[in-house]
Amino acid sequence: MRLSTGRVPDEPEINLVSLIDVVFCLIIFLVVTTTFDQRSALKLVLPQSQANSEVDPGEPLTILVDAEGRFFIGNDEVLKRDVGSLREAITRVAGEDRERPVVLRADARTPHQSVVTAMDALGQAGFRKISIATTPEATP
Repeated sequence: MRLSTGRVPDEPEINLVSLIDVVFCLIIFLVVTTTFDQRSALKLVLPQSQANSEVDPGEPLTILVDAEGRFFIGNDEVLKRDVGSLREAITRVAGEDRERPVVLRADARTPHQSVVTAMDALGQAGFRKISIATTPEATP
């Protein structure tokens, strides 16, 4: 004969509270340690030059032209590739400051017409301090 001790038999259970704590700690760690660099999304291969670079004081307006000929002003892409749309986007971002230096960062593989279009739009907008970004020439 079996006598009952009054205890309920232990049922196996999974404690989800500790699992959720571990997952939250991992999420917080990833959010804190992740860096968001918007320029790293565009992989530009700049043309090479032997000229020394001169740095103008102040924050320059940066225009990026990727290998497909797409234009980016600051962090925004210009959807249309014509001179008028590019000029309007430059004017919108730059405001009234036409003495602000401009850095044109064009990929070495971009079509030449895209660079000329960007320079034409800058000239029509009234910018005169235009620099083309390059990398130092590789030495053998």
